[in-house]
Amino acid sequence: MPRLFLNVDHVATVRQARGAPYPDPVEAAVLAGRSGHVAGITAHLREDRRHVSDRDVREIRRQISLPFNFELSCAPAIVDLCIELSPAQATLVPERREEITTEGGLDLDAGFERVAATVERLSRRGIVVSLFIDPVREAVDASKRAGASHVELHTGRYCDAAAGAARDLQLTALRDAAEHAHGLGLAVNAGHGLTTRNVGPVAALPHLMDLNIGHAIIARAIFVGLPEALREMREAMESPPARPGGC
Repeated sequence: MPRLFLNVDHVATVRQARGAPYPDPVEAAVLAGRSGHVAGITAHLREDRRHVSDRDVREIRRQISLPFNFELSCAPAIVDLCIELSPAQATLVPERREEITTEGGLDLDAGFERVAATVERLSRRGIVVSLFIDPVREAVDASKRAGASHVELHTGRYCDAAAGAARDLQLTALRDAAEHAHGLGLAVNAGHGLTTRNVGPVAALPHLMDLNIGHAIIARAIFVGLPEALREMREAMESPPARPGGC
């Protein structure tokens, strides 16, 4: 059973909508840790600082005893901050300023040299590096060549697919990528778009270590509170799917 990491980005999204000092993603991280339902905290510090801020990641790293997964681009200034904070894991992700949310995995054809150089820089400081990739063998192979020790499989296409054959096809791609990565000695994480309705089949895939989930949990927490929303997600992760690829 994979571990659950809570992504607190969208607590900051609500805060930034009004430019208020609340809700605080650091407080959410602390509360999540106290709930006993998460194994770690994830936050993505974007170059445009549209939600999570430098202060947020500094305080998460300072106040949280759980492992911290710092998501970032290859932007040198943010890489510098990551090195300063020395999180348990750094996950390199693609960024486009016009996107609403991350739309896919890293382009390791066009950006290989830059990614590989960033992986080397972080790894030299003892930071575990994961690459956020599409679930295809070519991306897994490129991640291995770039020097990463982990990959995070993008589950967005699986989540967006209609239930039935289309979703089963995406689940098969995730399974194949996970098995291929494991065979190359890479640790395997996954995330993006997962909800209590669709997480079960993904959590049941072989070799998964961590699931990074944020938006669905924060949205549910509006109605039931964060600890209960986390409990529901853990329960959904632990419930066997009704059938392969089912909702």
